[in-house]
Order: sequence, then C-alpha cells, then structure tokens
Amino acid sequence: MEFEHSPNAADRKEVAPLLKIALELGPLLLFFLANSRGEMLAERFPVITDLGGPIFFATAVFMVAIAVSLAVSYVLTRRLPVMPVVSGVVVLVFGALTLWLQDELFIKLKPTIVNVLFGAVLLGGLLFGKSLLGYVFDSVFRLDDAGWRKLTFRWGVFFFFLAILNEVIWRSFSTDFWVSFKVFGMMPITVVFTLLQLPMIQRHTLDHDED
Repeated sequence: MEFEHSPNAADRKEVAPLLKIALELGPLLLFFLANSRGEMLAERFPVITDLGGPIFFATAVFMVAIAVSLAVSYVLTRRLPVMPVVSGVVVLVFGALTLWLQDELFIKLKPTIVNVLFGAVLLGGLLFGKSLLGYVFDSVFRLDDAGWRKLTFRWGVFFFFLAILNEVIWRSFSTDFWVSFKVFGMMPITVVFTLLQLPMIQRHTLDHDED
C-alpha cells in the first residue's frame, strides 16, 4: 500500500478534480442528509429507529461512506492520502463507539480528536526541526525551508482552532446545528484559511533554478 507522500510521485495516478472533491465531501454531505432526513425516512425504514434515531443512522451512513470513499480512492490511485486515512480511522472507531454505546458524544468528539492530533503532529515536528507538511505536499508546492516552516506552523495552529471551535459548537448548540455547521461551516472556514495562505506561498515558492 502506497501513501500519498511516497517517493514514487512520478508514477502516481491522479483522480479527476470533481471526483476527488466528491470522494472527500461526499461522506460529509451524506452525513448531513441522513441526519436531516432521518425522521422522515424512519417512517419507511424502521431500522433507523432501531439504531436509536437520526444521528445514529447518520453516523452509520457516515462510516459506510468513509470506507467506500477510501476504497474507491485506493482502487483509482493505488495509494491512500495520509490525512483522510487518519480521519477515516477515527470516524470508524468513534462511530462504532457511538452506535455501540448509543451515545452521540463520541461522534461529536471525532473532529476535536482529529484536529488536535494533526495540530500536535505538525507543531511537535517543528519543535524537532521538521516541517512535516512538506512531506505531504512536496509534490504540490515547491517552497523554501522558511516557507514550509511558516505553512506548517500556521496549519498546526489552525487545526487547534478547529478543535476548539468544534468543542464550542457541540457544547453550545443542538445536534442538528452541529451537524449542519460541520458540513457547511467548517469547510468554508478551511477554504478561506487556505486561500489566505496563497500570498505567503507565492513569496516562498522556489523557481526552477533554486529548486
């Protein structure tokens, strides 16, 4: 099994952009739809009630969708992206705990756990002089060392911000609001943050001679 930052970058098979977006966002959208339509579907499919309600049904759908997304990605490219794999494993573990213990707390904690993990790895790597983001995105950007350090630090802090934001949302609002914000709030925030990094990336991009 080859992971995304494998050295055989030249031999990688690329997924069409729209399909890649569908594989990454599809499970989240299904999670939202299953939760928002769960009560209506329960009238026709009693198994939803047996699972414990819409959020538990949505969790089960999310787990299946994540597994399918990773499987399709591997079949198409013969490699697995590191971050989606880690996130997917946490979804499966915490989703299973949610269904087994009938406690939605576990699926709500999943974004917090994943973001803290990513943030800790990135900032921890900097403490040891390693800009770990460069190992993941070296085939996308060609930055100098200072650029990779800055980008790694910013993403590390941002992941902790997302973890704190998730804690505030699920503790302060309803489950339905949390599900909606997870799908339609977290993603736009992440896109905006990513776009804000472009000026810094451009300043630290290596030209062909420097590369």
